[in-house]
Amino acid sequence: MRSFWFVAKCALIICTLRLIDGAKGQRQCSENDYYYEYTECDSTGSRWRVAIPQSPGACTGLPEPVRGTECTFSCKAGEFLEMLSQECTQCAAGSYSLGSGIRFDQWDAMPAGFSSLATSLENSPPGDEKLTCNSSSWVPQGNYLESNRDECTVSLIYAVHLKKRGSISFDYQYPDSNLLFEFFIQNDQCQEMDPSADTKWLKLTNHGDWENHTVSLKSGTNILYWRTGGVLMRSKGAKPVLLKNIQIEGVAYTSECFPCIPGTFSRVPGSTTCDPCPQNTYSGHGASSCTPCNTTTQYAAEGSALCKDKLPCSRKDYFQFHTACDPEGKTQIIYKWIEPQICLEGVTGAESLPPSGEREPCPPCNPGFYNNDTATCSPCPPGTYSDGMKPCTLCPAGTEPTLGYEYKWWNVLPPNMKTSCFNVGNSKCDNMNGWEVAGDHIQSGAGSSDNDYLILNIHIPGFKLPTSMSSHAGTEFGRITFEFETVCVADCELYFMMDVNRKSTTVVESWERTKTRITYTHVMTKNASVSYTWAFQRTNQPSDVRRFVNDVVRIYSISVSNAMDGVSSGCRACALSTQPTGSMCVPCPPGHYIDAHTSQCTECPQNTYLVPHATPGPDACKPCGPGSKSDKDHSLCYSDCHFTHAEGNVTLTYDFSLLGSVGSLLNGPSFTSKGTKYFHHFNISLCGGKDQLAVCTDNVTDLSINDAQREKGEGANAVKTFICQSTVIPATGRGFHTALASQSINLADTFLGATVDSTLDGIMAELYPQTSKKVPDVNFYYRSLEATSSCELGRSTVVTLRCNPEKSTKGELSVPSRCPAGTCDGCTFDFLWESSGACPTCTERDYHQIEGACKRGKQDLLYVWTEPKLCMGGMALPEKKTLPCAGMEFWVRLGGAIGAFTAVLLVSLTCYFWKKNKRLAYKYSRLVMSANKECEMPGADSCAMMEGENEGDMEDEVVYTKPSLLGKLKAIASKGNGEKYEHVQLNSSQSKALVWS
Repeated sequence: MRSFWFVAKCALIICTLRLIDGAKGQRQCSENDYYYEYTECDSTGSRWRVAIPQSPGACTGLPEPVRGTECTFSCKAGEFLEMLSQECTQCAAGSYSLGSGIRFDQWDAMPAGFSSLATSLENSPPGDEKLTCNSSSWVPQGNYLESNRDECTVSLIYAVHLKKRGSISFDYQYPDSNLLFEFFIQNDQCQEMDPSADTKWLKLTNHGDWENHTVSLKSGTNILYWRTGGVLMRSKGAKPVLLKNIQIEGVAYTSECFPCIPGTFSRVPGSTTCDPCPQNTYSGHGASSCTPCNTTTQYAAEGSALCKDKLPCSRKDYFQFHTACDPEGKTQIIYKWIEPQICLEGVTGAESLPPSGEREPCPPCNPGFYNNDTATCSPCPPGTYSDGMKPCTLCPAGTEPTLGYEYKWWNVLPPNMKTSCFNVGNSKCDNMNGWEVAGDHIQSGAGSSDNDYLILNIHIPGFKLPTSMSSHAGTEFGRITFEFETVCVADCELYFMMDVNRKSTTVVESWERTKTRITYTHVMTKNASVSYTWAFQRTNQPSDVRRFVNDVVRIYSISVSNAMDGVSSGCRACALSTQPTGSMCVPCPPGHYIDAHTSQCTECPQNTYLVPHATPGPDACKPCGPGSKSDKDHSLCYSDCHFTHAEGNVTLTYDFSLLGSVGSLLNGPSFTSKGTKYFHHFNISLCGGKDQLAVCTDNVTDLSINDAQREKGEGANAVKTFICQSTVIPATGRGFHTALASQSINLADTFLGATVDSTLDGIMAELYPQTSKKVPDVNFYYRSLEATSSCELGRSTVVTLRCNPEKSTKGELSVPSRCPAGTCDGCTFDFLWESSGACPTCTERDYHQIEGACKRGKQDLLYVWTEPKLCMGGMALPEKKTLPCAGMEFWVRLGGAIGAFTAVLLVSLTCYFWKKNKRLAYKYSRLVMSANKECEMPGADSCAMMEGENEGDMEDEVVYTKPSLLGKLKAIASKGNGEKYEHVQLNSSQSKALVWS
């Protein structure tokens, strides 16, 4: 019915136009004045072919509508539907067709139907260009499409209507995890087709590698979205996502063929694709053949749209290399032009190629190899070793070879290493080697352009621990160490990457611009096949010339320990069997070292850990720090959540298990310069060994594992350690459907100890001053030995546990106010964990007793906590006690009886001494009377007063000295000695005294 009304409407329009044209006398329409299109299909699957004028009203006599082909009709690849005859016709030479598909492979400009939409960030101030995303978009770069490099969310959108089920495929480069990249499909109702599909988030690619991604499409309208958005941008921005060769299958028909893009051609009719022009040829738009360049003065790379003029040769157009050693132990220095040669010799200003053939002594063989009077170095046989200068030698008894690789001489490229060059726009550089050997180092090559990726790769099939350590599971399996330098004028960058079990390549570390000689080490903690890759790029800006060829990276040495297919450069002590005749090396149990004197396995002492690859002997066991203990395998030190601190006669005991196994902190929000909101998410494992470590994972770039594996930390991008950090971008404001977590890093893989001191092993806890003198803070110290470009000595972390009764047992984690990211310098992290679970366990000193009043002969004894209560768990409060008051009355009665007895005793003593004093007074009076009578008796001298004498002078004076209480007591005590009198002194005028005793 719909088709009928459409045809009727078209007929009405045509009749009207004819009437108007007839009135005006317009010319008849020719084939150039109109084009054909099909109407929409009706419910029966039919459609009509109608003519549409190029310019309505310009002519008259348009063809009548005719019934069209079936809606499901389509032509084969290499053909198109010729609308006049409605039959499939072969494409002409210089063009191609996909039949029921369309392809986009030319990106000089944005093709019709594509649009780039930047999402405005929710926190950007209006009108501020610096903080908006108006300038962020997908940019055509000729052979490919390039995404934005900032943290703005930018979508590339294309809508297509399919008549049947089809598919979409495209090639992409996605080398930088700092940029999020997703591809999804919506229907005409703006509903996502399959939001849970694993194909939504695209996997990272190696630098310079193109990956293909294919997704099935349903019939009907499909709106395709390629969306990018940055996480945290570096100063130079992220590596952009690149797209090319977008191909969509499932359209009903193709009404025209696609012309070949410049630089390609199709020679025969009916082509399904166009081939690139060979080197030194070029082609224009829709070419059926390529035109040669004038190779005398011009050149062209493969797939070129034009020829370029050759410039005079310079130093950047040639390179040198060393030949293999000859039988005389000499090597020659050879100079060659970089192929293809794109410079002119013998013209004004041109530099000549230096003469080749200069001979110089060959460098020695690398350790583990030997020279048996030939021109090449050969690996030592199994069981033997060599330093590279001496013949291979058997290891002595009680030792075993150390397997691995140690490359420090670069006369030829080692057999297990490969080098290549990848151009950003194309797949590979033309006849280019990425790296060149140069005697004592290997260096980056010239490449075909400045933004080429120069690749050096070494593959290790696995790792093999020494026999004595083969049972030490979960420890270090091997390590790679290399020494390098970069010399750059442009914004060069060196990437060090690894691919574990050929799943996905991750960037381990990167270095920008010029760097002096640096030694970097990466430790492998799992036994797996791994490929290590060095990728050097002189600039990440689009370029097709060589301007910075003198920007170079030099690697002086590369060593890999415990490589399964490695050679031996020395021998190490091993443990021998306890059997008297045993001379074979045997594995030591976990946590055992080799005694150098007995060659036997000896267990490390308690609370020590075994240092991997340490010199055999007791020094291989290092003591754990304060407040820590070692696991049963002596592989690491950890806290068991119990801590004791003694100060004076007070001992505090802590039980931190109440805080939980892992604490989390979502810190922020923070904002980038563009206004992107993000959070730092920290996971902290305070107590426990390997089974209770914290895990941080990416939910974007690691799609090869499921959620259960992520929780266990089994992904390639998962971090499992004591403390880790992830960057989280909320879904709101970015257009993403879920919060995104990426950039997981390891902050602490070694527990140094727990103490109340503010310093341990050179790490200072100074951002959280003590707030309580009664209960000190407990500091947990950690370190990560993994060095980075910004933290050459690794990272360190301090977690300060503070007793806060007002917090829950789980507590609350926080970061310093002046360092909202948890770190002020990016290398030292500080956290404060306030919790009631961080208080010491309760003891008797934390409560006191309260005695109630005595009521009805009863008295209550209550026990209450001393406020503020600064303890948790431990001893509980004693129950309330009720006691009779009798105990108190007894003491009162006893006190009253003692008081009464004391009063009676004092009264008795008073009466006694009063009576005694009265008797003494009587005796004294008698004594005075007796003295007076003796003066009246006749004697030799007259008792009369002589003339001139005063009566007062002659009068005798009796002086009585009243004895003190002490004297009275002495007198009473002296009765037993017969002394019955007191002493009385009589004074006369002549100062003579008569004393009776």
